[in-house]
Amino acid sequence: MKNETSILKQVYSPNPDLSSIFRINFRSFKINFKKNSSPTAVLVLFGTFVLLITGALLVYNLQSDFEALHNDRVNSFWGLSFLILTISLFVFYASVFLYNLYLYLVYKPIESVADELLPTCTVIVPAYNEGKLVWNTLISLAESDYPKHKLQLLAIDDGSKDDTWYWMQEAKLRLGDRLSIYQQPKNQGKRHALDRGFKMGTGEIFVTVDSDSIVKVDTLRNLVSPFITNEDCGAVAGNVQVLNNQKAILPKMLNVSFVMSFEFMRSAESSLGSVLCTPGAAAAYRKSAVLECLPEWINQTFMGKPSDIGEDRAMTNMILKQGFKVLFQKNALVLTNVPEEYTGLYKMFIRWGRSNVRENIMMAKYVFKNFRNGAKFGTRLLFLNQSIKIIMAIPFLLFMVFLILTHPILVISSTLLGILIFSSFPVLFYARRYSVLESFWAYTYSIFYTFSLFWILPYAIFTANKSGWLTRGLSQQE
Repeated sequence: MKNETSILKQVYSPNPDLSSIFRINFRSFKINFKKNSSPTAVLVLFGTFVLLITGALLVYNLQSDFEALHNDRVNSFWGLSFLILTISLFVFYASVFLYNLYLYLVYKPIESVADELLPTCTVIVPAYNEGKLVWNTLISLAESDYPKHKLQLLAIDDGSKDDTWYWMQEAKLRLGDRLSIYQQPKNQGKRHALDRGFKMGTGEIFVTVDSDSIVKVDTLRNLVSPFITNEDCGAVAGNVQVLNNQKAILPKMLNVSFVMSFEFMRSAESSLGSVLCTPGAAAAYRKSAVLECLPEWINQTFMGKPSDIGEDRAMTNMILKQGFKVLFQKNALVLTNVPEEYTGLYKMFIRWGRSNVRENIMMAKYVFKNFRNGAKFGTRLLFLNQSIKIIMAIPFLLFMVFLILTHPILVISSTLLGILIFSSFPVLFYARRYSVLESFWAYTYSIFYTFSLFWILPYAIFTANKSGWLTRGLSQQE
C-alpha cells in the first residue's frame, strides 16, 4: 500500500528561485517528456499547437474581413457600444492583472514557527464514499512532523455506502489513540460532518482536510504558523495541487490550472489579507472565528433552501466579515484527486460556480462597509472583479453565440489567437516554477475550457438556487 512518501514521488517538489517569474526550468524537460510521452498526450499537445498556429495564420490572412467587421461594428450603435464596453473591460482586467502581478511579487509565505510556539490543532477529515483514499489521507496526516501531543485527529464517515468506514477502522488500528473515528447515522452532507468535528474539537486551530488528499510532512505546521505570527489571521488556505496528474489528460490540464489559481492568484489575494476561498482540500481556521459564525454557517440557506454546497467559500466569507484576514501558505502543500472524465469535471465546476454566485451576493452585503480595520480597497477590488465576471457572463455568451452564427471563422480564429497570447503567461509561470513540457497543458486547458465549458458560469447563475453535491458517488478505488 502506498504511503505518503511513495505517493509524493509521483509529483514534483522543487524549490525554485523566486527572483524571477520568467526563469524557466529546463533541467527536468527530458524526464517530464518521458512522463508525458504517451501517444494520447503527445497527440493532444500536438493538436493544441496545430489549432493555435492555424488560428494565428487565419487571423493574419483574414485581415480585410476583420477590418470590414470592425467598421460595421463601429458604424452601428450596438456594435460601437459593445466595442467601448469590451475595451473598458479589457483595460480593467489588464489593470487588475498588473496589480495582482505586483502583489504576487511582494508575497512571501510565513516560515514555520518552533514546536513550542505551535498551538494545539484539531484536524477534521470528513469522508463520503472515498474507499481506500481516506486511509492514505489519515496516514499522511499522522506522519506529519507536528508535535503529537498538540495534534487531535478526527475522521467522520458521513454515512458512506462503500467501504470507507472499513478503511477508517484500519487506520484506527494502525494509529491507535492518535485517531478518533465517528460514523454519522445517515448521509447529511459534508457541512454537517464538519460541524460535528468543530463541536468536538479541542484545538486552538481547526484544520479541515478532504478525504482524497495527501499532505506533506510539513504541511500542517506551515498551515498553522500564520496564526502565531499574525493575531489578525482568521483562516489560512493551503496550496492545492493535483495528485492524479499522471493518470489522465484532464488532471494534467487541471494541474497547471491549479498552480496558477493557487500560487499566483491566492498569493496575490494573501498580500491583501483577503483570500476569497480556503479550499476544502486543506484549510486552517482560528477556533474562535469558527465558533462565532458556526450557527449561521450550519443553518445557511439560499432562496429558502439549506446550503449543502460551498461550505469552504461560505466559511471564508463569514470569517472575512468578522474582520479577520485570510491568508495563503504556498509552503503548505496538499495533493488532491480531481475528476478524470468530462462529466465529473463539469459537475465539479457547476458546484463551484453556484457557490461563487451565492457567496458574492453575501459578500456584497458587507464588503463596502467598515467590516475590518485597515485597508479594504484590495478586498473590494477582488469582489468587483468577480462580480463583473458574473454580471457579464450571460451578455457575453449571447453576443459570442451571435458572432459565431454570423462570422464563425473570424470568431474561432481570433479566439484561438487570444488563447495563444493570453495563456502564454500561465505557460511561462508554470515552466519557471516546475516543468517546461507540462506547462504547455495550459494552452490545451484554455482551448478545452473555452469551447467545452464556456456554458458553466451562465448555467450556474440560472441554477444558483439548486442544491446537491453532484459528484458524490461510490468510490472507484480498490
